[in-house]
Amino acid sequence: MKKINKFLGSLAACAAMLGGVSTQAVAADINIIPVPVKTQVQKGEFVLPQKVVISYQTADGKNIAEYMADKLKASTGYDVTVGGKKGNISIQISPSMKMAEEGYRLTVTSKGVVIKAKTGKGAFYGMQSFMQLLPAQVESATKVSGVKWVAQCCDIQDAPRFGYRGFHLDPCRHFITVENVKKQLDIMSMFKVNTMHFHLTEDQGWRIEIKKYPELTSIGGYRLQGDGSTYGGFYTQEEIKDIVDYAAKRYITVIPEIDLPGHMMAAIAAYPSLSCKGEQWTPRMVWGVEDIVMCPGKEDMFRFLEDIVREVVPLFPGKYFHIGGDECPKTSWKNCPTCQKRIEAEGLQADGKHSAEERLQSYVIKRMEKMLAKYGRKIIGWDEILEGGLSPEATVMSWRGTSGGISAALQKHDVIMTPGSGGLYLDHYQGDYKIEPVTIPSAPAYLSRTYNYEPVPDTIKSLGLEKHILGVQCNNWSEYMYTNAKMEYQMYPRSLALAEIAWSPAKKKNFTDFARRVDANSVRLDERHVRYHIPLPEQPYGSCDKVVITKDTVVTFQTSRPMKMVYTLDGTTPTPASAVYTEPIKVSGNMIIKIATVLPSGKMSKVRTIDVEKQNYAPAVNVSDTKAGLQLRRIKGNYLKVNQLDLADAEWQDCGTVTNLNKMKVSQPDDATTLRGANNYGAIAEGFINVPEDGVYYLSSRMEQVWIDNKLVINNEGAVKAGTNSDNAVALAKGLHPVKFVYLCNIVGGWPSWWSNLNLEMRKDNQKKFTAVEGTQYFHK
Repeated sequence: MKKINKFLGSLAACAAMLGGVSTQAVAADINIIPVPVKTQVQKGEFVLPQKVVISYQTADGKNIAEYMADKLKASTGYDVTVGGKKGNISIQISPSMKMAEEGYRLTVTSKGVVIKAKTGKGAFYGMQSFMQLLPAQVESATKVSGVKWVAQCCDIQDAPRFGYRGFHLDPCRHFITVENVKKQLDIMSMFKVNTMHFHLTEDQGWRIEIKKYPELTSIGGYRLQGDGSTYGGFYTQEEIKDIVDYAAKRYITVIPEIDLPGHMMAAIAAYPSLSCKGEQWTPRMVWGVEDIVMCPGKEDMFRFLEDIVREVVPLFPGKYFHIGGDECPKTSWKNCPTCQKRIEAEGLQADGKHSAEERLQSYVIKRMEKMLAKYGRKIIGWDEILEGGLSPEATVMSWRGTSGGISAALQKHDVIMTPGSGGLYLDHYQGDYKIEPVTIPSAPAYLSRTYNYEPVPDTIKSLGLEKHILGVQCNNWSEYMYTNAKMEYQMYPRSLALAEIAWSPAKKKNFTDFARRVDANSVRLDERHVRYHIPLPEQPYGSCDKVVITKDTVVTFQTSRPMKMVYTLDGTTPTPASAVYTEPIKVSGNMIIKIATVLPSGKMSKVRTIDVEKQNYAPAVNVSDTKAGLQLRRIKGNYLKVNQLDLADAEWQDCGTVTNLNKMKVSQPDDATTLRGANNYGAIAEGFINVPEDGVYYLSSRMEQVWIDNKLVINNEGAVKAGTNSDNAVALAKGLHPVKFVYLCNIVGGWPSWWSNLNLEMRKDNQKKFTAVEGTQYFHK
C-alpha cells in the first residue's frame, strides 16, 4: 500500500511540474459525487463477474440488493442473483456498527465488494458510491456491449456533513408528470440527496387532489394563458402515494408545501370566500406576487386549512410540513374589517419592530403550527415567518440571503439554507443571458458560484450554533421551465454541486476537481437521458450571433468554466475533432464561425453560429426641421404577432410624441391578469435616431421589433420578454438614421410585456457596457 501511495505521489508531482492534474485529481479515477470523507486508493481492480451474487442479512439489505441487481442486470446483461450467505458483493447492515446514521464503509478488492452500514440509508449510499466506481454505462436501462465492467480497488469511509440534503420541485407554474418526478428522484438519490420539497400549491395552480374540496383541482388546477389556451394538471392522492413510496425506496423523504396565507389565488378562484372581499377571480396567469390573499379574520379559513391538512398529512409520512408563509401582501388586511377585528381581539397591535398586519401573519403561522402538531408534524416556513414573531417550534428556510437563517439560529431555531444569492436558485441564469434560454432576470449563478456556497455563516460558527443549520437545499422554481427538458437544463449539473455542498466536508471541496468529476459523471446523466447544461462559448461584454467589422480584427470566446472549444470557418458543423480554439480568431471579411464546447466524453454543446460581416458605415440621412421625440401611435387588441397589426379591424390612434420608449406603454390598472383589467394593444414609435459618431454598434432591446435604416435589426417576436437573446450589430455613420420600434402589449409565457424595460441599449464595439439611448437622440419630422 505504501508503495502504491508513493507511486501516486510521484505521478502527481510530475503532473504538477508539467502543469497537469493535482494530487487530488490523481486520486483519481474515482469520480464519486459527492466526494467521500476518506478514500484510500488501492492496487488492482474488481472485475464484475458474469455471475454476480449480492448477499444481505436484513430486510433493508434485501431491498438495496434488489435495487442494485436490477440496474446491473439491465446494463451488463449479466446473471445477477440476490441472496445467499456469501456473495461477490456483500451488504452488511447492523445497528451496532460504530458509524454515523447515514454513514457507510465501502471496501473494494479484487476478490469482492463489501458495503457496511449502521442503517439502510447508509448502505444505500454505499451502494451508490460503488455504482459510481463502475463505468458510467451502468446507468443504462438496456444492455451495453463492449464495456469492461471493473471498479478501482479502494477503501472508502464516508458520512454526510448535513442531515438535510434537499431539492425542491415546483409543478405549479409548469406541471411535472409523475414519470418525470420519479426521474428526478432517481438522479438525485444517485448523488445522496435525501429530501424532496414538493411545492404543491400556488397562485397559478393547485396541484394536489383534496377530496372534500374538488373544485381546488377542477377550477384551481387550470389557468387561462395569455394566448387564450388553458394550462393545468394535478396529482391524484393515489399518484402522490406512488411518488412518496417511490422516493422512500430511494431513501428520500418528500415534504409537502401548502403555501399560505399568500400565494393562494388558485384556491381562492375555486372558493372565493377564502379572501377578504370574496370576489370571483381566476388562477393567476402571470408570474410574480398576487395581492389577493386569504382572510385570517374569517374562522372559515382555518377550518378550510385543517380540512386540507387532514387529507394531506397521511400522504406524507415525514415529520415536516411546509406552510410557505412567504410573499404575502397585507394591503387587503389593512382594509378588511374582519381582519382588523381579529387583530383587535387577539391584541395584535403594532410595535417598534412589526406592524399589526405582520403580527396577524405570525398569528396565522402559530395557529398552523398548533394545528399540525396535532397530526404529529413540525412546520417549515420561508424566512418571512420571522416577521411578526417566530412560532415556537418552526424551522426556517432562509431564501432571501442568509440573514433570515442567522436570525432564526440566534433564536435557537433550526434552519435550512437555500439563498438565491448563494447560487441555490437553479432557475437563475448559468451563463451569458444573451444566449442562454430565457429564465428569471438575475445575475448568472455559474456552477462555481453554486459549488462555493458555504451553508454555515461565520456568525453562526463564531457563536457555536452550527447544530441549528440542518442542511441546505436547491430550488427549482418553474416559471420559465416550460418543458421537462428546460427544467433539467437548469437543474443539472448545479444540483450535483448542491449534493456535494450538503454531503462532503468543507475542507474536501475543490472546484477544479469537482468540475473534472462532473465531466466524468455527465455520461451517467446521458444514460439517464438528462438534458443538462453544457457551458456555451461566450463573447466578452455580451454574446452576439452577429459580428460586424469595418477592418481586420479578432473574435474572442470564453466559457463559464475552463472547457475545450472547437470551431470551423467553412460553414460546416464542428465535431470533437475540429480545430481547437486556443486564441482569438482573426477575421478580415465575411465569415461564418461555428463554435461549440466539448466534454471529455465527446458530447458537444449547442453549436453557436456567428455571422461575421464586413460593412461600410451605413450613411446618415439629411433631414431638415426635425422635432424632438418619436411619433407614437397605438391600436387596441391582443396581438401576438406583428403582422396581425396590419390585419386588425381597429383604428390606429395618434398618441403624440415620446422621448422615453417606456412611454409607449399604457399604465395598467392591475398587473395580474387580462381578466382583471389589463389593456392589450400594439404600439409603433417612428422617427430618427441620432448616432453620435461613426462606429460599429451592438444593439439590445426587449421590444417586439426594432428597425434601423428600414432594416429589421432586432426581432423578439413571440419570445418571452423577461430577457432577450436577439442582439444584433450594425455599422452606422454619424448622424440621423430612420428608426421604428414595434411594441406588443401582451402576455407570452407568463410574462406581461409591460413589465419589460423597452429602452434601446447600445454598445460600441470598443466598449464593455451597454447604455440606454438618451431620449435627446430621438427626432421626427
